[in-house]
Amino acid sequence: MSGHPRPSHLVRELVVLAVAFLLFSRLHAVVGEGVVSAATANALTLQSWERSLHLDVELAANQWLTGHPALIQPALYYYRGYYAVLAGVLIWLFLRHPDEYAKARRTLLLMAALALVVFWFIPMSPPRFALPGVVDIVGSRGANLYSAFPSLHFGWSLWAAYAVWSARPRLASLAWAFPAGMAVVVIVTGNHYVLDLVGSAVLLAVTRWSGSRWSSGRRSPPSGWRR
Repeated sequence: MSGHPRPSHLVRELVVLAVAFLLFSRLHAVVGEGVVSAATANALTLQSWERSLHLDVELAANQWLTGHPALIQPALYYYRGYYAVLAGVLIWLFLRHPDEYAKARRTLLLMAALALVVFWFIPMSPPRFALPGVVDIVGSRGANLYSAFPSLHFGWSLWAAYAVWSARPRLASLAWAFPAGMAVVVIVTGNHYVLDLVGSAVLLAVTRWSGSRWSSGRRSPPSGWRR
């Protein structure tokens, strides 16, 4: 563990994260404009893939939740409150594990950037819009309603668990329970398909690998380097 971060370092990090969040929110809204027909067509294609793979559980899962109304509000709290967990993980890493914080922040920002590219080229309607019979439990909230693939709710939950596990492996069981719960919640609320979750896991793996390669490149001097 490194020494305690300086206040100026904290201010800089807050500014970087705030700017990144605002930029992501704006671009996320822009890529969602005028894509309804494409998003619906992509959703129908994804649904056909899931049927062929016997992964089409979204309707049954949603019906299960609507049949247990006492669980709806807790599911919504879980779905909407995950930002608090992400913020908590960032703060904990920044204060207690600065080295891991740097890697985790880089991965988080790379995930956001790559997700925007995917949203742009593969707009996707969630089950609550494109799967007949699914009840829209969450309601039409958010800047972009056609960016189901990949699921950033699940992807960033995976990121949080991975970051905690990397810093404190003994907390692995507790950490991985968070994305496991999120996987259930985004399915039963009709917000994502099973393959959206697969895409989220791939997103984390790709960005983590890219971040590691970038870090290795910075540490290793080029061939022929002389001191």
